[in-house]
Amino acid sequence: MRKRQILAALLGVPFVLPARAQDAFPTRPLRFVVPFAAGGPSDIVARIMAPHMSATLGQPVIVDNRAGGGGMTGVDVVAKAAPDGYTFGIGSAGALAIAPRLGRGTPYDPLRDLVPVTLGVLVPEPLVVPTSSSYRRLQDLIADAKARPSALNFGTTGNGSMPHLAGEQFRAAAGLDIVQIAYNSGGQLATAILRNEVQLGFADLPVLIPQIQAGAMRALAVGTKERLSWIPDVPTFAELGLPAVDASNWHGLVASARMPAGPLAAIRRAAIAALQDEEVRRRLHDQGAIPGGNSPEEFGAFLRSELEKWGEVIRRNNIQPD
Repeated sequence: MRKRQILAALLGVPFVLPARAQDAFPTRPLRFVVPFAAGGPSDIVARIMAPHMSATLGQPVIVDNRAGGGGMTGVDVVAKAAPDGYTFGIGSAGALAIAPRLGRGTPYDPLRDLVPVTLGVLVPEPLVVPTSSSYRRLQDLIADAKARPSALNFGTTGNGSMPHLAGEQFRAAAGLDIVQIAYNSGGQLATAILRNEVQLGFADLPVLIPQIQAGAMRALAVGTKERLSWIPDVPTFAELGLPAVDASNWHGLVASARMPAGPLAAIRRAAIAALQDEEVRRRLHDQGAIPGGNSPEEFGAFLRSELEKWGEVIRRNNIQPD
């Protein structure tokens, strides 16, 4: 080795040491932690992205379902993963922005123990009523709710769920007195709305699309910045004079804050490349989601704003976990 260095110096040729094997990344399969059971929204997003990420990284990306704690168990696995770059994950708004501000909080700090990779998808939360309802416009619902305090119920999937916080946000913005009725799942909530057990409710768009398209539910407004391509005739809350109603679910990719910079950059490049792929975006759109793919800085700023927004709703309404 010494002779090669001397020869290179004499010839005026830069001498470059061979790359160390440990500097190569990745050299083995990566683990993509999903904090919910197979078949759920986070799992679908991960399984759509994983093959494209595998092709970019040159190694298998294996989806690892770690359900429990409303998504907190899996996110905690990511936060405490070995700092070798081979484990990353996806978290929902509930686990990353709501649960940390609810009750006893979470075993991880999303801003201290995790680093943002990119926003995976945004999932709109339309406000819907059954088609048998007399409410044709949001203004009709608001007028009736104000005329009959406590007479209208809004369905949710439990205290601190996105449908609950969206409903509280709407109630406060419109100055209404409406009553929460909690259900155990999005499917149960949709059934309750269809049966008029509750007069209104928010839910993830993928849960509602089949009922809206079948004419069984009517969407009155959406909490996104722009109208949605799936239901283009439905106005935004901002259009209707309620810009404070800004509610969407989402699923974002995160990694341990201890992950080395090189592997983290490689995973970010692979994730963003996947979300920019036309076929991946089409498949995510078909699921009722708006594909992401923003920069880690943009996703980090978004996460901080979501923590602040939902933390304020939780504090203002003294919401406690179930």
